[in-house]
Amino acid sequence: MPDGSSAYTRGGTFKINRDGLLATPGGFPLKPNIAIPENAQNMQIDGDGRVRVQVAGQSTPVEAGQFDLVRFTNPSGLQSQGDGLYRSTQASGDAILAKASEDGMGSLAQGFLEGSNVKLNEEMVNLMVAQRVYEANVKVMQASDEMLGMVNALRK
Repeated sequence: MPDGSSAYTRGGTFKINRDGLLATPGGFPLKPNIAIPENAQNMQIDGDGRVRVQVAGQSTPVEAGQFDLVRFTNPSGLQSQGDGLYRSTQASGDAILAKASEDGMGSLAQGFLEGSNVKLNEEMVNLMVAQRVYEANVKVMQASDEMLGMVNALRK
């Protein structure tokens, strides 16, 4: 971050900032700094986090750096900073740094999107069931109201 502190992202979309460093869409450079040469033609990110670039005039890709991944003991304790950035708090615990595909950390996959954990069909069915339960409860309340009205009419 500009103030020297660290923030974390789950976003997988990166760009090259004006300093030639791999950065978040907001322009914040990643740690460690991964410099991408100006004459780079292609970039590849391996499952273990190594970033390789194909430079004009060279037949083999050049390694530009490697991503580090972090995890937290309580990810729900992270504080959202907006733009897909999060800061650690006492509730989240300290960041546990490790290399991708090591020490139980996940791996990286270039060109993929993270799938949703919501199953649309199930949620639609659950919504219809909830609506029918609501309608049934409304009918029970209406019947109860009508019966109380009849009881009140009998007393008079």
